[in-house]
Amino acid sequence: MSIETMISYLPLYWKALILTLRIGWMGIVLGIALGLVVALIQHFKIPVLRQIAVVYIELIRNTPLLVQLFFLYYALPRLGLRIDAEACGVLGLSLHGGAYMAEVFRSGLDGVPPIQAQSALALGMTRGQAIRKVILPQAISTSVPAFVANIIFLLKETSVFSAISLMDLMFTAKDLIGLYYTTIECLVLLVIFYLLMLLPVSIIGSIVERKVRYAGFGD
Repeated sequence: MSIETMISYLPLYWKALILTLRIGWMGIVLGIALGLVVALIQHFKIPVLRQIAVVYIELIRNTPLLVQLFFLYYALPRLGLRIDAEACGVLGLSLHGGAYMAEVFRSGLDGVPPIQAQSALALGMTRGQAIRKVILPQAISTSVPAFVANIIFLLKETSVFSAISLMDLMFTAKDLIGLYYTTIECLVLLVIFYLLMLLPVSIIGSIVERKVRYAGFGD
């Protein structure tokens, strides 16, 4: 294994890491927002929208992200809707993540005793205030472990972006291996950069989980 070769590849991996993080976090943030909306629709059993939400979750969770990206990148242009690879990655990850986040939020919402909402309404809060100030804080706090696990899962799923020609970490590693046959060096760097991307999320998630439990939530 050549250390000099690995050092020379660092700028390429760093650039790929920035792209991976940008697309990954944009998709995750949008996925969280979408998941919250879908979870609220299911929790409050809104007619018609609830059935649409169920179909969406089952469709997304039972098909691979790679297939979804292929549909967005290759099939939509045939229907007259063309989006570039980066936008396709963000859209695909947000739709994929939204389905998983919806289940996390839904389990958290279902875990909040109904008396909490009833008490909030009895104190004069509006329904919206009860959701924002009473229900959601408890639901989110009890969902932290699954929430963090899904974020890590979605960041790892960015490895399939190379299939639509995005210069992410996996694409960079495969490209360098194909050009120079430096397999060991490229794979070691790939592991290092994925650890740099994922370990902070795991550590921060563990800290947040402990803090919300010490605060009296999630017991």
